[in-house]
Amino acid sequence: MLLPFYIFAFLLGAVVGSFLNVCICRLPEDKSVVFPPSACPKCDYQIRWYDNIPLISFLILRAKCRSCQATISWRYPLVEALNGLLTLLLFMKFGMSLTFLAMFIFCSSLVVITFIDLDHQIIPDEISLPGIVVGFLFALFLPWTGWLNSLLGILFGGGSLFLVAWGYEKLTGKEGMGGGDIKLLAMMGAFLGWRSILFIIFAASLAGSVIGVTAMLIQKKDGKLAIPFGPFLAFGAILYIFYGRQIITWYLSIGK
Repeated sequence: MLLPFYIFAFLLGAVVGSFLNVCICRLPEDKSVVFPPSACPKCDYQIRWYDNIPLISFLILRAKCRSCQATISWRYPLVEALNGLLTLLLFMKFGMSLTFLAMFIFCSSLVVITFIDLDHQIIPDEISLPGIVVGFLFALFLPWTGWLNSLLGILFGGGSLFLVAWGYEKLTGKEGMGGGDIKLLAMMGAFLGWRSILFIIFAASLAGSVIGVTAMLIQKKDGKLAIPFGPFLAFGAILYIFYGRQIITWYLSIGK
């Protein structure tokens, strides 16, 4: 019976999601993600283990600090639930395998990158650069990726966005894409291979255009509205993991 394994996969993702919340809060401030222990940002009350149980503690405390009653952001259980759900879906797709471990690490990294980019418009090198190395090392042991596919993914992923950013800057005289996006796509190429790059860029651009235009219409702003691209790249990568091959096959069959 697979249900206990599914429950364990979700709980594993949620527990790791609790640590991801620490990374999201501390990495942009160049703080250690290990020390000091988690504390309330309002009163510095050190959070006890029983107040740090993923999802459950948030509900028991009714979204308030036990010490000062300050409101706890919904961001914390959202990250835990999101990572738990992603882990469950990855386990359902890949089972208990090396591929599952690789994609679990990869998707957890994307969760951190997404929320940091939304808050600060930066993609921390502390995740993307080691991620390139880790993705390449996994590729040495995953036959469906392979070291050459991963290496080309790094070069194609980083190089393609670099050319886009360089061309945009030459045409407009403005920086349209940061170096963090370039390194992020290189990391995606390391984990997923070069064939994923065009799909990820297309899916990210399409999603970004739809949401960007919608946001501009709602806020009644011009084309200068700045929207971080990292979350859309993360969306494209996750979409590729679960449905990339099916979507590409469907697209190629349209013209037949």
